[in-house]
Amino acid sequence: MDFVCTNYANTVPCSTNHKYAPSQTPISFRATVLKRNKKSSPMRASNFAVASGAESSVNGAIARRSLSATSETESRALQSGKSSSAMEQLDIERGVCIPFRKYSPETVRNKVLESRGAILSLILRGVEIVWNLGFYWSSLMYDFLVGRDEEVVPFRARQLRNLLCDLGPSFIKAGQVLANRPDIIREDYMNELCILQDDVPPFPNQVAFNIIEEELGQPLEAVFSKISSQTIAAASLGQVYRATLRDTKEDVAIKVQRPQIEPIIYRDLFLFRTLASFLNGISLQKLGCNAELIVDEFGEKLLEELDYTLEARNIEDFIENFKNDPTVKIPRVYKQLCGPRVLVMEWIDGIRCTNPQAIKEGGIDVNGFLTVGVSAALRQLLEFGLFHGDPHPGNIFAMRDGRIAYVDFGNVAVLSQQNKQILIDAVVHAVNEDYAEMAYDFTRLGFLAPGTDVSPIIPALEAIWQNSSGKGLSDFNFRSVTGKFNQLVYNYPIRIPERFSLVIRSLLTQEGICFTLQPDFKFLEVAYPYVAKRLLTDPNPALRERLIQVLFKDGVFQWKRLENLIVLAKENVAKMSSNPAFQVKDRQSTRNWQVERKLDLTDTIKDGARLFFIDEGIRRQLLLALTEDSKLHIQELVDVYRLVESDIDIPSVAVEVVRDFPTVVRDLILSWSESVLAG
Repeated sequence: MDFVCTNYANTVPCSTNHKYAPSQTPISFRATVLKRNKKSSPMRASNFAVASGAESSVNGAIARRSLSATSETESRALQSGKSSSAMEQLDIERGVCIPFRKYSPETVRNKVLESRGAILSLILRGVEIVWNLGFYWSSLMYDFLVGRDEEVVPFRARQLRNLLCDLGPSFIKAGQVLANRPDIIREDYMNELCILQDDVPPFPNQVAFNIIEEELGQPLEAVFSKISSQTIAAASLGQVYRATLRDTKEDVAIKVQRPQIEPIIYRDLFLFRTLASFLNGISLQKLGCNAELIVDEFGEKLLEELDYTLEARNIEDFIENFKNDPTVKIPRVYKQLCGPRVLVMEWIDGIRCTNPQAIKEGGIDVNGFLTVGVSAALRQLLEFGLFHGDPHPGNIFAMRDGRIAYVDFGNVAVLSQQNKQILIDAVVHAVNEDYAEMAYDFTRLGFLAPGTDVSPIIPALEAIWQNSSGKGLSDFNFRSVTGKFNQLVYNYPIRIPERFSLVIRSLLTQEGICFTLQPDFKFLEVAYPYVAKRLLTDPNPALRERLIQVLFKDGVFQWKRLENLIVLAKENVAKMSSNPAFQVKDRQSTRNWQVERKLDLTDTIKDGARLFFIDEGIRRQLLLALTEDSKLHIQELVDVYRLVESDIDIPSVAVEVVRDFPTVVRDLILSWSESVLAG
C-alpha cells in the first residue's frame, strides 16, 4: 500500500514535508491521578506492560514512506535513535498525510508568541488553568485519602463538567473528546461528560452582521433580502442565522464564527501542549504514546472546525459521495459567499431528530427512515472513508419524503483505504472467532504500540465478543459492547486514535437516535445485511478476499454462512428499494440515481468462476466442499441456487463468462507456467 496525501476525498502521492515535527510525540488531560487506585480515579491506571522504548509508530505494512518525503527533523530524530515526529506519526497511522494543514505545534507557538502582550496573557491563563485543575486534583486526592472516593464520584464528575464549561470553548471541546476516550478517563466520568453542552449565550447580532459583511466584502442587504433577528443556534465556536438570498429567493443558513475565538483557541492549545510535555513519561507507560500526540490529534481537529472554507469543501465531498443516493440529502453550499469565518448553505426544511414526536406525527415511515440512516452511516464508514464525526440529533433531519439530511460538517473524519480494509479484517476475524488476529488488527490500526504483548488482551476480546454475539441480533447493541470495551482499554495500554473515537461516537449516537425513535429497532438487523451485500457484490479485490475468508473456516466451506449472507443481502436490497425516498418521479436528475431492485451477483459469479479456474488452492477447497464427509453436497448447492435464481440473469451471466473466457484461459496458462517454473 503506497503512502498517500489526501484532502479527504482526493488522494495524491505523498511528497510533502511537514513544517514542524517535535522530537517527542504530543496531551492527555488524563493525568495527575494516573498513579492512584484505578477504582477511585477518573483517569485510568494500567496493569499492563508495554515493551520498553515502544512508541506509537506504525508497522511498515500499514504505510510505507519514500525517503524523499522524510523531513530534516525526522532525519535527525532517526540519527539519534528517536521516534519520528508526532504529526508524521499520526499520518503514518492513518495511512495518509495531509499536505496543507492549519495545525502544527510550531504554527501554534508562533501565532501565540507573536501577538502583543502574549507572555502576560499566557502567564495569566496558565495560572487560571493550573489553579482550577490543581484544586480539582487536590479534591480527588483528599477523597482518596479519607476513603470516600467512590461515594462522591457522581458529584466529582459533575464538578469536572462544570469546571470545563467555566474554562471556556477549548475545554468544552476537550471535554466532548474525553467523553469518547475510555483510554484516558473512566466510564462514570465519561457518562457525565456526554451531556456536556456546547450551548452558550449568543454574541450580539450587530457583531455577527459586521463579520458577515467583512467576509462578503459588501453590505448585508446587497446579498440577503431578509435575515432572522434571533440566532437559530449558538455554540462555543459560532452561531447560525436563517436568511433569504436576494437574487434567487432561496432560504439559506448562515454560520458565523464567534469574534476573536481563534487567538483564544491557539493560546489554549499552546498551554495544553506545554502541560502535556510534563506527562509524556506517564502517558507512554499507560497508553504507549506520548501525551503530546493526543494534544496534536485534538488540536488538529479543533482548528479544522474553525476553518469554514474547509467545512465548505467537506460539504462538497459529501455531495459528491451521495450524488447517486436518493435517500440522503446534503445541503448545497454557496462557496462564493463563504469565507474562513462565514459559511452559507442551503436551508434544510426537515424535522430535527431532537423532536421524535414531530417525526412520528409527520407521517414519516420511522422504520424506513432509520434503515436509510444506518445504511448512510455504514456507507460513510466502510465505502467512502469520509464520515460525519458529530451526528447528534440536532445535526440530523428527517425529511418528509423519507430521506435523511445532515448538517454541520466541521467535524468529519477520514479513514484511509488501508484502515477500512483492516476494519473489515477485524469483522472477518470476529466472525471466524480468530481473536489473536483481532488483537493484531488493533496494533495495525494504532490502538496498541508495536512491541506490545497482546496475549493478555486476547481472552478479554474473546469474552467481550462471545458475550455480545451470543445474544443474537435481537439483543445486540453497540452501547453494551462499548461499555465492555471501555473497561478493556482502561485496564490495558490501549490508545484510541482520534478518528476511531469519532467512529465509536458516531455509531453510538446514531444507535441512540434509533432507540429514541423506535425502542425496539434492531441496529444490527440493518447493519448486517448491508455488510453482507458489500461482501457479496463489491468488486474490490480486497473484499473478494475477505469474502473467501468468511466462507472458509479452518479449510472447511461454510454452506450455512453463504446462505445467511445471501438472505441478509437480499433483505438489505428489499428494505432500501421499498423506502418512500425512492418514489422520485417528479424530481430532477432521477435518471442518475441508482435504485437497486434486486441483488445483482453477476460480477461475483464471474469472479468466482475465474478464481475456480486460476487458483489451485481455491479449486481444491471448493471440490473438497462438494465432497466433504465422503458425500456429494448437491442439496446445499441446490439450496443456494434457489436463493439466488430469481436474482440472476442466466443468459447474461453466460454471455459475460464466454466474453471473459479468453482472458481466463490466458490467466490459467500463466498460472500454470509460473507453477512449472517454480517447480
